[in-house]
Amino acid sequence: MDFVNIFSLALGEMISPTTAAYALAALGLAVHFGYTGLLNFGQAGFMAVGAYGFAIPTLSFGAPLPVAVLIALLASVVFAILLGIPTLRLRADYLAIVTIAAAEIIRYVVTTNSLTNVTGSANGLAGGFENGFFALNPFPDGAYNIGPVGMNADGLFIRVVGWTIVALACLSVWLLMRSPWGRVLKGIREDENAVRSLGKNVYAYKMQALIIGGLMGTVAGMIFTIPRGAVQPANYATELTFFLYTVLLLGGMATVLGPVLGAMIFWVVLSLTQSLLFGAIEIGAITFLTNVQAGQLRYILVGVALMLLMIFRPQGVLGNKKELAFA
Repeated sequence: MDFVNIFSLALGEMISPTTAAYALAALGLAVHFGYTGLLNFGQAGFMAVGAYGFAIPTLSFGAPLPVAVLIALLASVVFAILLGIPTLRLRADYLAIVTIAAAEIIRYVVTTNSLTNVTGSANGLAGGFENGFFALNPFPDGAYNIGPVGMNADGLFIRVVGWTIVALACLSVWLLMRSPWGRVLKGIREDENAVRSLGKNVYAYKMQALIIGGLMGTVAGMIFTIPRGAVQPANYATELTFFLYTVLLLGGMATVLGPVLGAMIFWVVLSLTQSLLFGAIEIGAITFLTNVQAGQLRYILVGVALMLLMIFRPQGVLGNKKELAFA
């Protein structure tokens, strides 16, 4: 693989809709964990709510795009409230247990055979739920290039929309965390009893943070599934949440741009290691691995890189060590 192909592959992954979706979902985790101290292990559940909440109304009821998006966002708020009511008054580990279980419950519910007509069961949903989104595409048909990366009009449109939403979300989080509301969240992260002693309703602030971060995960679920044209329940397994935490830790937990940079690094490293391993296997430089084994090895390499990062720079690439001084 020559330098031009490597650069093209890296740039393609950096600006892909999947990277935008991971960045947005990880930014939601930054609101949850980085700024508020909420140990949410169910962000994959919020992404699934976004994907299914968008696809089901469109396919089953013919809902227009704005209605489908609104239904997905409302479903996310309801999901966050149902998670928060029994857990936010308890210790953080209870929230972790409940959220990871809730995300799995959603995944198992949508794969129930009795709901095949609605959710598609294990096969998922397809059939054009993304058409309403691409009907708004202002770019004429044709080939487009961003540097060496080529794409069609729909590919350009989803990238523009996805990264615009990420930029707006980053700006919103930056403004929120500079506000008195954001300073209360940071105080809750450090010592919620001290914040409570000042007369603040800690439970309400936690619920608000859970809803806002969950909404980001829901929108990320829509961005993630629209370019694929299909909603597959296997894409929203627990490993997705751990990938998002990897992205968050790579970039920096209590940062605005950290999740964006972490998502780019994560996908570039995964793609480059896979391509390099596959290329080495193809030319015979590596004979002791199959393509399937090489595909799994890349996750091991990313895990080793993450461990080294935690040893030598535990705050992440853009993080601040002072932000790690949790109570």
